[in-house]
Amino acid sequence: MNDEEIRAATVGEPKVHDGPIDLVDSDPVWPDLFTRESERIRSALGNVARALEHVGSTSVPGLAAKPIIDIVLVVSDSANEPDYVPALEAIGYVLRVREPDWYEHRMVARNEPNVQIHVFSEGCPEIERMLLFRNRLRSNTADRDLYERTKRQLARRTWRYVQNYADAKTAVVNDIIARARERGSDPREVSP
Repeated sequence: MNDEEIRAATVGEPKVHDGPIDLVDSDPVWPDLFTRESERIRSALGNVARALEHVGSTSVPGLAAKPIIDIVLVVSDSANEPDYVPALEAIGYVLRVREPDWYEHRMVARNEPNVQIHVFSEGCPEIERMLLFRNRLRSNTADRDLYERTKRQLARRTWRYVQNYADAKTAVVNDIIARARERGSDPREVSP
């Protein structure tokens, strides 16, 4: 995304990073943080939450990551913000991203603990991609190592926005997802 696209998608002012990305070694507490937050989210949303999945690097044991728990929240219609945003705000989340042109993606976040919830509608193909990627990294050491090397190399650079760093990883992410599809991975497969 370029600066204009980042500003358009951000609710409020985008946070300028202007530095390298801080990666930390894998922390065994991350799955517990996900479990705790997913319980809070389910409690707040009830049946509105169709599914919750731990995604991103903190969901892959042994993988270095930015210490942010990424969660996919599946709802019936992510464009219908009144169905879920007020309830998430009531438990400390803030709407930070609105992308109507990219699967009606919304992202809400909080800082204590550091969590980002990516909201998509049921049936959105991005959900499958994220789960395929996560499961491939959990099950394939070579791809996990490739991804970590790529992340560490890119993290040393100076990035205006964290999104620029994420975008720079796109080619390797797409290659790993393509290998997962070739293998015939089931995106619903949940492995440790």
